[in-house]
Amino acid sequence: MISSSPLLLTPPAVCVYCASSDQVAEDIFAAGRTLGTLLAQAGLDLVYGGTTCGLMLVTAKAHQAAGGRVIGVVPDFMVQKEIHNADLDEVVVATSMADRKSKMQERSGAFICLPGGFGTYDELFDTLAQRQLRLLPRPILLINIRGYYEPLLAMLKRGVAEKIIKPQHLDLLTLVDSPEAAMEFLRNPPLESDSPG
Repeated sequence: MISSSPLLLTPPAVCVYCASSDQVAEDIFAAGRTLGTLLAQAGLDLVYGGTTCGLMLVTAKAHQAAGGRVIGVVPDFMVQKEIHNADLDEVVVATSMADRKSKMQERSGAFICLPGGFGTYDELFDTLAQRQLRLLPRPILLINIRGYYEPLLAMLKRGVAEKIIKPQHLDLLTLVDSPEAAMEFLRNPPLESDSPG
């Protein structure tokens, strides 16, 4: 049962990083639709990469269908190639992929990763590194549909075992098993220090 308590984020938006593929499993698509719907019902804007592709589009459309406001951040070369989604509440044009990440981060009070590929991992690790340095002290959640993020967590734990990654930095990521669990976490986040030490 999802709590009805207000979900307060600053800014009042959640950035969703996820796949541009349109060939993901149906339960991954279902998770995207559910997440988009729940964010809208919580009164939060959705920030995403602004394309018309795959899981990204499915999540954004579900958010809009539930009455939510969608902000797409798109690099100008994608606009020129006409692969951006013009049917959004706001389209922010970025000068580069790096500028796109920066603009998405500025507009978002939390970050949620559904399964995704190289772009999703790039966005995730850029956000995670900034959180480690206390430049972006906002929650980062991984929705572990089909156990997708378990190999990533195993790799990070290997880094801890090799004394390359500090154990406390694993706490900067939160693994959940569903969109509903992600929303509950955001409503009741644990107290933390976000120390880079």
